Amino acid sequence: MLNLDKKKKLYEEEVIDFRRDLHMHPELSFKEYRTTEKIKDKLISLGIEIIDIGLETGVVGFLRGVEDGPTIALRGDIDALPIQELNDVPYKSKIDGVMHACGHDIHTATVMGAAIILSSIKDKLKGNVMFVFQPAEEINKGAKLMVEKGLFTEVKADLIFGLHNNPEIPWGKIAIKKGGLMAAVDTIRMRVKGKGGHGAIPNATRDPIVAASAMIMNLQTIVSRNVSPLDSAVISIGTFNSGTANNVISELVEMTGTVRSFLPETRQMLPKRIKEVLDYTAKAYMVDVELDYIFDLPAVFNSEELTKLAYDATKEIVGEEGIIDPIPSMGGEDFSIFTEKIPGFFFWLGVGNKEKDMTYVWHSPKFDGDDRALIIGSTVMSNMVLKGIDYVIQNKNGVK
Repeated sequence: MLNLDKKKKLYEEEVIDFRRDLHMHPELSFKEYRTTEKIKDKLISLGIEIIDIGLETGVVGFLRGVEDGPTIALRGDIDALPIQELNDVPYKSKIDGVMHACGHDIHTATVMGAAIILSSIKDKLKGNVMFVFQPAEEINKGAKLMVEKGLFTEVKADLIFGLHNNPEIPWGKIAIKKGGLMAAVDTIRMRVKGKGGHGAIPNATRDPIVAASAMIMNLQTIVSRNVSPLDSAVISIGTFNSGTANNVISELVEMTGTVRSFLPETRQMLPKRIKEVLDYTAKAYMVDVELDYIFDLPAVFNSEELTKLAYDATKEIVGEEGIIDPIPSMGGEDFSIFTEKIPGFFFWLGVGNKEKDMTYVWHSPKFDGDDRALIIGSTVMSNMVLKGIDYVIQNKNGVK
């Protein structure tokens, strides 16, 4: 193993400064213009080639090693959220109503830290490294766009590693999990059509609000009665819109919701059962219902082989005591779009610090993370690259 610990100490301040600059200048999905230029400038200063795949925002960098071996990709997302920051810190967001409330500045800086480390040892690399700085993760469109532009089809790589911060995990710790780590994400849109009328004469109507309310309750029985207690799924209705006056029974209810799952067979079962429950409930209440079911993102799923690789790489940096086995999240991540094209591994970087009040969950206006965790993540990712190159070389017939 190369002496990455020495590199970690050497570049820590540089990586923290890079993150804090991004935190002060957050940009929304597909509007990450300043962020994109900052990333490009830094990569170029490191001697890393920029690959143009036709993106307005987002960057793909390519570091060539001393040998023309495998290519290992590292991914960090770069967009922020439309949230007003409530933290009182020197690096607080300077953009009104926009902040890095999900820590994508942490991800970007961590991958950039790996770029700094790996570019300093490029004469020892037996392969190449691709740095994928992805836009628009928050709206589930950035990874899809990069793939449409040819990433991992025209622009090849053998493996990809990605990370997400986690403020519920103390800084200095890394969460490594085999199997499902983050859930598949699907969207449902429903239109319930009835017969409107006077609120005082409900018998002359077919009330879509009552029917839609029954649908919401009945949908919950799918999780409790059709999904194994040893599996996980969520059906949540997020919007319910109907009516114009307190004494008028509406003609129409429009609802939207999110559906989450892990196992592929569960994900395939859910739309069928949702449609059946909606249709039979509609029949019982004498209304009509329409369902649009949108498959957004597959689950983030780590294979056994790459979990072992990641565990070994992480152990060499933080020790066995620095690795935890986390509880999976029903939150989604479009990193899974990339792993439909090439094998990959995803982990959580602990950034929490109770003493500094850095334990607020993703998307909170008080979200923050201990940026001493950044260089740890950078070093871990660098070691994953080194082990990933060796792994691909040893498994020339393909990786899983």
